Amino acid sequence: MSEYQVITADDDVQRDGTIKLHGPEGFEGMRKAGRLAADILDATVELVEPGVTTESIDAAIRGMMLDAGAVPATLGYRGYTHSSCISINHVICHGIPSEKTLKEGDIVNIDVTPLLDGWHGDTSRMFFAGEPPLKAKKLVDVTYECLMLGIEAASKPGARLGDIGAAIEAHARQYRYGVVREFCGHGLGRLFHDAPEVVHAAKAGTGPELKPGMFFTIEPMINLGKPWGKVLKDGWTAVTRDKSLSAQFEHSLGITEDGIEIFTESTKGLHQPPYA
Repeated sequence: MSEYQVITADDDVQRDGTIKLHGPEGFEGMRKAGRLAADILDATVELVEPGVTTESIDAAIRGMMLDAGAVPATLGYRGYTHSSCISINHVICHGIPSEKTLKEGDIVNIDVTPLLDGWHGDTSRMFFAGEPPLKAKKLVDVTYECLMLGIEAASKPGARLGDIGAAIEAHARQYRYGVVREFCGHGLGRLFHDAPEVVHAAKAGTGPELKPGMFFTIEPMINLGKPWGKVLKDGWTAVTRDKSLSAQFEHSLGITEDGIEIFTESTKGLHQPPYA
């Protein structure tokens, strides 16, 4: 049975396996951090185009965070030296920004986590560099639908963690897409990664009950081919084993008395590409 811990503003929060339950101050902190994360991805839309280096996008993201009084949570995290993760085509997640330039038709996931006033706003979206193939567009559309179906499952009274993964997997299977299992969503708040783990392929009715005050991410990674991935020798970059395309969307969320609050939703309506 999972243990829950009620957190107040003065508590020293530790990663101890407990699921944290936050009060109003936590929700306010996450709203601010989440809004900044969403605003940064909104501003990144105009940066993603063929010929641009992922390193230059990362530098712009770092500047936006610092200008807003935040710091990149990824910078220095377990030795990581960049302010975002930028994953192209068959990269599932944790792609490292570099001098590599985007090419016409690339699909790109950009994952950002500003740490603002002690709170982590973690989110990612897909972007198009130019005009991608129809099969890539379809994968991205379905992946976004998977995210929103997972959120819908989490918002129902009496929901359990497994309901999220069950909804995501059921939708992806309709298109014979693979749901990545090696990586999952996670609890967050004042900690970057915390309990619970949010698996994106699961059995409905299983896992911890979703209680008001819980903060976590849902971030399905969906492959055009098989679900299997591997991590490259750099220790970060995860790619599909069959070199098929992969897509991901991520939101940070809070369970409320009435359902769910999305902390990282775009205020400009830039939810999925193409971004007008």
